[in-house]
Amino acid sequence: MDFPNPQLIIARQAEMLANRVAKNYSKLAPNFRQQQIDCYRLYDRDIPEIRAVVDYYAGHLVVAEFTRTQTAELPGWLEAMAAAVGQKLGIAPEQIHTRQRRTRPEAGSRYRRLDTTGKRLTVRERDLQFLVNLDDFLDTGLFSDHRDTRKLIRTTCAGDDVLNLFCYTGGFTVAAAVGGARSSDSVDVSGHYLDWLTDNLRLNGQELGPHRRHQIEADTFLEWAEKQGKFWDLAIVDPPSFSQRRTGSDWDVQRDHADLLRRVLGRLKPGGVLWFSANHQQFQPQFDGLPAEIEDWTSRSIPPDFRNHAVHRLWRMQLPTE
Repeated sequence: MDFPNPQLIIARQAEMLANRVAKNYSKLAPNFRQQQIDCYRLYDRDIPEIRAVVDYYAGHLVVAEFTRTQTAELPGWLEAMAAAVGQKLGIAPEQIHTRQRRTRPEAGSRYRRLDTTGKRLTVRERDLQFLVNLDDFLDTGLFSDHRDTRKLIRTTCAGDDVLNLFCYTGGFTVAAAVGGARSSDSVDVSGHYLDWLTDNLRLNGQELGPHRRHQIEADTFLEWAEKQGKFWDLAIVDPPSFSQRRTGSDWDVQRDHADLLRRVLGRLKPGGVLWFSANHQQFQPQFDGLPAEIEDWTSRSIPPDFRNHAVHRLWRMQLPTE
């Protein structure tokens, strides 16, 4: 049996991808430009045989392949896709960045460094600004799918004491600080990401002051908060799907989320609100017994540039006022 020429397959798919991205760009770019939004998704696995995502970052492109057997047998596939898209949009090769994503990465591989350039780019999200790194890590430092969630946090947190668990580079913390939060506690095990958070705060005219950072496991921090009698008005919990804790035990969002949410709700003031997000594609919520009114906000939180509506799920949980 004769198989198609691999180079012909690559050329055909590269042309298909470039045309689709150009079409999406012509629809999305004018509206996002008007809103002063620099980061958005141009392609979200729209074509079944082209399992990739293409993100726009202020004149740069990040092209990520979801690895699979078919593309592993096509050497140069990712590079060809990226080159075709860049040429179609008139973006210089040095402003095109590629990476490979795996559905089930090896232990510890998700946050492993890809490079050590240290280059960061300032991007706008409406009147907020964030620093992103398009080369050194699998994730760039800003999750665009939570763009509208950040807007929601910002417009509802004035005067609040805010807790941001698994804070990463602090996008939600920045939104809360600019929105007038009285104080915030941001928790992450990575000192590098907490320093990045500090830079993001300062980029938006916010000094640390009432915005405290904690380099510590979420569980350990909650133990401390329980002992100290610490309470918050608003909490954001956006954990990874899987991770290896420094204590040696692993984190699994499906297995562990109910206990974590119960503990966080126990640290909220009467009427307090918890926003919980999960990005595991097969996540099944287990909320029975949680002492809160729970609303699914997923459909209201995913921006129009994300055709994959399973990119995240979002719930609002509110305690009784009395």
